[in-house]
Order: sequence, then structure tokens, then C-alpha cells
Amino acid sequence: MAQAGSFDLNDDSVAVVIGSGAGGGTVASQLAQRGINVVCLEAGARLARTDIVNDEATMFPRITWMDERIGEEDAVKDFPLWTCKTVGGTTMHWTAACPRLSAHETRARSTYGNVAGANLADWPIAYDELSAWYTRAEQLMGVAGTNGIPRMPENNNFKVLAAGARAIGMRDMDTNNMAINVTPRDGRAGCLQTGFCTTGCVVGAKWSTFHAELPKAELTGHLEIRPQSMATRIVTDDSGKVTAVEYLDAAGQRRTQRAAFVCVAGNVVETARILLNSRNDQFPNGLANSSDQVGRNYMRHIYAGVIGVMPGKVGMYKGAQCAGIVKDDMRHDPSRGFVGGLQYHIVPFSPSTMINYGPTGWGSDVADMMERYDYMAGTLVLGEDLPESDNRITLHPTRRDQHGLPVPVVRYKLHPNTIAMREYGRKRVHEMYTALGAEQIIDMQNLPSTHNMGVARMGDDPATSVCNPYGQTHDIANLFVSDGSLFPSAGCANPTLTIVALALRQADYIAGQRATGAL
Repeated sequence: MAQAGSFDLNDDSVAVVIGSGAGGGTVASQLAQRGINVVCLEAGARLARTDIVNDEATMFPRITWMDERIGEEDAVKDFPLWTCKTVGGTTMHWTAACPRLSAHETRARSTYGNVAGANLADWPIAYDELSAWYTRAEQLMGVAGTNGIPRMPENNNFKVLAAGARAIGMRDMDTNNMAINVTPRDGRAGCLQTGFCTTGCVVGAKWSTFHAELPKAELTGHLEIRPQSMATRIVTDDSGKVTAVEYLDAAGQRRTQRAAFVCVAGNVVETARILLNSRNDQFPNGLANSSDQVGRNYMRHIYAGVIGVMPGKVGMYKGAQCAGIVKDDMRHDPSRGFVGGLQYHIVPFSPSTMINYGPTGWGSDVADMMERYDYMAGTLVLGEDLPESDNRITLHPTRRDQHGLPVPVVRYKLHPNTIAMREYGRKRVHEMYTALGAEQIIDMQNLPSTHNMGVARMGDDPATSVCNPYGQTHDIANLFVSDGSLFPSAGCANPTLTIVALALRQADYIAGQRATGAL
């Protein structure tokens, strides 16, 4: 019989999970720990621990999804968003910031009313229930600042941001809820404050599925990870049930893994692509797409990066990269000229990022700016983006990538609400740095998105949503979506904690369905 690792390709009792990041890696691990056999298909390679180094230039090509994607409208044309292609997915790159969504952000339609151009929807989950799953996710990830776990120490970048915020009347700030071990925990080391969180975390202090969830699950014998396995199509039978996943292995050979059910967690773009690319006579618009909502309602967070050149040395690159947040503006207050809220995070923009996305181009201006690098403080304005039906992921009609798959097209246009919020947040950071005597303030331009949401939103109505509240697609009972594609609204909180909370909830639901024979 055809074999591919631990589980037979013809074994139709296994679950197939596509993607190994926050959603896929977590749901795969949880199912395996419940005794369910899981094959996890990951398009990227599996790094050895020794492959992770504290060098951004080295790690960028090792973990970044470099396959062609096309940006349209306000999305960067040749690099519209940043996701990872490696075992562990984008948890290898994330900064580990774990704020919760606010209750009003899960009730966007009810709270904000009719906003022209937006396709607002409420979450189909009561906030009290979501809050309970947040607590479980925080316990699993060891989130500093929750469940009695001490917060991260204050680094200089945060001290500058906090001082500036206080100077203009803000009061709600701390070193953020961070999924980084302050001291050793769960078999992983404590943080050394080296400042290279987004290169994979050499010591494993930062929670990732690579360091935490996948190794645990592999020890059960119920999880097989297949790296360099690019899922290309989900197969259905005449009854409309999912039966298998086709993929290309590391040698480029086409394989077919049979499955009892499938969980898709490709970080929005790849989730939309495989659902749309799996169209057939029975599902001519793609799988789970009777509502025509697959790929639509693509959201990201608004980004406004601001650098303040301070009168004294800061060293913004030292310490955990995102361990600092100001939360005063997370409230909904339409008197500011927009709906929704925003937050302010410390962020240590690297020299290469500043050169690529700063306003000064090349030459002596850049050289003069970089000579002041030690004096710079950095803040990222992070705000709620509104879903729009025409902000979407589609497949290019003719262009194909190296796998022969249609190239994804990321269409994203800034909503007027987003523009108003971004300019408000940018102005506030200018005020903070000016209050501290900043000698120069630099605005970063058109940063690529790293927080991607929507495209397979959950809801109670199959006519307007793709999945039910558990991520189970309305059209196909044994097909699930397990990543940020489920979000009906974005809020202004970093999405990973919510993705993990929903994955834990989904795994619990699936296990229950399996136990009763419903799945």
C-alpha cells in the first residue's frame, strides 16, 4: 500500500490539518492528545532548532512565504502581506502579543450600526463564552500578565512610550500580555531579552506551535507532520463529503491523503486559495462557498509606524520586541471621527525595515538617519479594520506559481474609517514623542500586513457566512476552517490569542462530534 510516513495514504480514518501555525498547529495538537490520528500538511520546511539564529537577514528567507502573491489597490503590489512557510507557521514570526478582543469588538454590527461601505457582522459566540476560552488559551500559552504569571520587564522603548503617553494624559499602559516565558516554564527557557522575537526565538521562550504544541503532540504517536507538503486541492465525493486532500510532496510528486475530516488553516490567503481551487461540478464556486463569501471580507489591522529620534539613547532593539502597550484609545468613541478603537505598541523597526518603508529613500538622508539609530524609539499604531465585501482574496485567471496553482490576488482598499483612525493614531504618537523633546519624527510608509483575518467568516446564517460558530463549514459537515479566516470582525487586538482560543474550542467540539459518531 502507498505510504507517506506514519499513516497510510489510504487511511480514511485520519484527520488532515492543512497548516501548522497558531490555528492548525493547535487544533492538530489538541486532537492528537485526545487520541485522534492526525496528518498535518505543512507547505514549508521543518527547521532544526540550530537553524534558528538571531539574525533577521538570515531568518527572513528561511521562514517567510516567498511564493508569488499579487497586491491590488492599497495592498503592496509584490508583497501584500507577511506570512510564514515553515513548520510552526507564522507563530515563528509573531511577536507574542496577546491582548484580548473587547466585548464591543465582537458586536461590530450592533455597536457601530450601518457604516457605509462596510460589511459588518456580529460574532456568533457570546463574549462570556469566548472569555472562558481566552483563559484556557492563556494558560496553554503561558501568557505573562494573566493567571498569576508576572509581566515582562520594562525595556527602554516601553519606558519612552509610557512617559510620552502619560505626558499627554494617557493612563492605561503596561508591558502587555505576552506569550513569552518570563522564567522557565513548560519545558521551555525563560526570555533572555535579546530582542529577536520575530526570527523564531533561539531559546524557545516565545510560545509557538514549533516549540510547544507540535512536539507534545508527536509524543502521543497520533500526529504526523509532513513538511514541504503543499496542499493543492480538497477532494469530495458524490454526496458532497470531503474524502481526501491532494498535495505535492518535497520531490514535487502528487500525493493523495484520504481523510475522515479536514481542517484548513492556511493563514487566510492559502485558506481561501485551496477552498476556491477545489471547485468541482458539485461545488462550481469552490468548497463551502454557496454564500459567495469565501475570500471576501478580508481584513488586516491598520498600521502606522512612527519613529521618534530622542535626545538620549534608547536602544529600541533591546528586550522583547512588543512588550509594551498603551490601551486608552481601544474604546469605541465615534466623537473622534471613526468607529472602533486602536492601541499603541512598542516596536523596534530594524534598519532594513526603515530603509524599505521609511520616507527618505537612499543616500545621505538614510545614512544620517541611521547614525541616530541608538536614539530611536518606535511605536506601531494598531487599529480595527472594517470588513468590506470587495476586499478579498481571489485567484488570478491565468498566472500560475511553481506548483501550477493559480496565484492569489490580494485586493485591499483602505476604508475612510481606517484612514481617519490611522491619522488620529499617528497624530497621537507624534504628540507623545514631541512631549519628550523628540529631535525628529519619522513616519513609516505602507507596511505589509502581518495580521490577516476574514475570508471565511463564521455566523449563524449560511446565506451570509461560511462556517458555523465552531468553524465547521455550513456546506460540508466534515470540512472545518481553523484560523483567523473565521473572524467576522478584526477588533484592534493582535489576533493570535483569539485564533488559539477558537482552535481549542473547535478541537473540543470535534472530539465531541467524534465521540457521538456525528463526525
